[in-house]
Amino acid sequence: MNKEELVQEIAKKASVTQKEAAEVLSAWVDTIQKTVAKGKKVTLVGFGTFEARKRAARVGRNPQTGKELKIAAKTVPAFSAGKKFKTAVNGK
Repeated sequence: MNKEELVQEIAKKASVTQKEAAEVLSAWVDTIQKTVAKGKKVTLVGFGTFEARKRAARVGRNPQTGKELKIAAKTVPAFSAGKKFKTAVNGK
């Protein structure tokens, strides 16, 4: 499912226009991105948690040459699914 299909589904289930659904979805995504970028967690009980995680610096290898290279430390976005979401995916 892509963003357009998701907007259509939200509009149908919430009985709103597709434009309104698209605006709400965009606001939701923007809010989560900004909050996680500030280093805070966003928890939706039953659905999951969005957060920033730190990755340590490490040594990797160039697959073409086999030469070692340093990979810098960085912060990456992460999502942990909630119990209700996991149960739904497992079909239980």
